[in-house]
Amino acid sequence: MGMEKMAGERKKRRTRHKRVAAVQKLYDACRDVFANCGPGVVPDAQGIERLKDILNGMTEHDVGVRPNMPFFKVKETEGFPKITYLHLSECDKFSIGIFLLPPTGVLPLHNHPQMTVFSKLLFGTMHIKAYDWVDNIASSSAPKSDSSECEETAEEKTVSVRLAKLKVNSDFTAPCNTSILYPTDGGNMHCFTAITSCAVLDVLGPPYCDAEGRHCQYYRTHPFTSFSAGDNKQLPGDDEKAKELDYAWLEEIDKPAGLSVVGAPYNGPRIVEK
Repeated sequence: MGMEKMAGERKKRRTRHKRVAAVQKLYDACRDVFANCGPGVVPDAQGIERLKDILNGMTEHDVGVRPNMPFFKVKETEGFPKITYLHLSECDKFSIGIFLLPPTGVLPLHNHPQMTVFSKLLFGTMHIKAYDWVDNIASSSAPKSDSSECEETAEEKTVSVRLAKLKVNSDFTAPCNTSILYPTDGGNMHCFTAITSCAVLDVLGPPYCDAEGRHCQYYRTHPFTSFSAGDNKQLPGDDEKAKELDYAWLEEIDKPAGLSVVGAPYNGPRIVEK
């Protein structure tokens, strides 16, 4: 029995070492990959693959989260269910964190200015909808009546919008590969909707920084037919119905009033920052 107990303890120590190694390996790789990057600078292909490979191999056990944590209990409140953010590490080059979304939790459509972002769904099923800007179509401003008022008193409000192309509109279930978005491609503006309890491990390079112009901007979508795109023929494809599905106009809005993202201590394997 004594030998079996000692063998069991050794196995536990090896498991703990493996868990610490996974998140530490991710941190060390981020330091290397983002070392010579800055706003709008995408890591080289080798660096992208290195981070993707590490993240693809990670599970919730590597960061100490699980679906039965109290953060996933939905309370009856107005607006969006509360989302929890666990901070792992941040410097001027990159940040690592985990979003915990309860069922029906929503991270509304928002951007990642001048960033390369890796998102790894650790557990759960989530719907992701993502867009990229269409650069060859000018922004549009047009009056839009406030439908909350009756027709006789409706106020005409000018709405400024910009055309975007739908890049992702699918459900994802863990385990699945890491999603990567880039400054101008890959669905830089995305919305997360949790179908079940979800945990998303996020790596941002560089992180948000208001002082440097990397502000998290939220958007409201308008159907493609709501505004004029000028000469539609500049857009690829001949099918007008397909264009209605593939394109949307995005309007900048303030942070949604019902959105609540709160921080909580990260209690997973420790990262040794260097």
